[in-house]
Amino acid sequence: MSLPIETIQRAPKALLHDHLDGGLRPATVIDLARETGYDVLPTMDTGELAAWFTRGADRKSLELYLETFAHTVGVLQTPDALVRVAAECAEDLAADGVVYAEVRFAPELHVERGLTLDEVVGAVLTGFREGEDRAAAAGRSITVRALITAMRQFARSREIAELAVRWRDEGVVGFDIAGPEAGYRPTRHLDAFDIVRHENFHITIHAGESFGPPSIWEALQFCGAERLGHGVRIVDDIDILEDGTIALGRLAALVRDRRVPLEMCPTSNVHTGAAASIETHPFDLLRRLRFRVTVNTDNRLMSDVSLSSEFAALDDAFDLGLGEMEWLTINALKSAFVPFDERLRLINEIVKPGYAHLRAESVRVVGATAN
Repeated sequence: MSLPIETIQRAPKALLHDHLDGGLRPATVIDLARETGYDVLPTMDTGELAAWFTRGADRKSLELYLETFAHTVGVLQTPDALVRVAAECAEDLAADGVVYAEVRFAPELHVERGLTLDEVVGAVLTGFREGEDRAAAAGRSITVRALITAMRQFARSREIAELAVRWRDEGVVGFDIAGPEAGYRPTRHLDAFDIVRHENFHITIHAGESFGPPSIWEALQFCGAERLGHGVRIVDDIDILEDGTIALGRLAALVRDRRVPLEMCPTSNVHTGAAASIETHPFDLLRRLRFRVTVNTDNRLMSDVSLSSEFAALDDAFDLGLGEMEWLTINALKSAFVPFDERLRLINEIVKPGYAHLRAESVRVVGATAN
């Protein structure tokens, strides 16, 4: 029996892969367009705009999916806009039961109107703090940290890596590269990754989404990735034999044995064509093989999802239950880039008690129904 969506929403959750410019409220996009003079939105109707983003993203191509970001990036070129969107991001995630989130953004995309890279980062971190405070005032606790992303098709990754390190004590917890994988191998940015590694800082890389195992191999072996953004194509190195047994290739075995976290975003993967459907998504095989799987949203606006709706879809398809939800949440927190004692506190003081309470509540409801 599927978990009620209300239960999923109340369950404490952790999110490792969420893009700031992919999670705006549609009404906010319209407000900011008016305020900043951005006059090329396809519509100024909130409902129509939300549908336009999802329709535009669901074209089975990562490159086409990325085109929808022109408008969200277009309205995020001022400090006030960045603060507002970051604060609303924290509020929205907290309202969905997320207790810890790492939200990523590419500062180099927000300098078209003269902001410096440091001003962009400062505005976003201010917004996250404001959002955390508003969520706390509403009785919801959330910790939001930032991942600084460089765009793999551009040539500023070294500068962005230095930026990430510069803000590491202010709320930035790691460095990422994103953008189209095909033709833009992660090894083009080795100098940036060297900077981050030499500073004992954290690296996650978009790899294994639209491009296969070679992208994952390079991210791990040359670039020092600690986590894989998506990583869904690791399934290409796994064979299901005629007798039903499963054989892991050397790369897949390495990823599982090393407990390399996979930042999986099922609905987004369906929209970009990395998976045919939720029901056939490699998530199920990988979690049954006990890879370090985590569940994420990627772009909440574009894919019209929340972390709760992602868990609900996976529960409908694979009958997760609260026990598996808790395991996946602990996977995410074990893989987070905050210090160990903070991860342990979130697991022991918030996640485990939260799921224990929900299980006890479920038992009481079943008992009352039986009586």
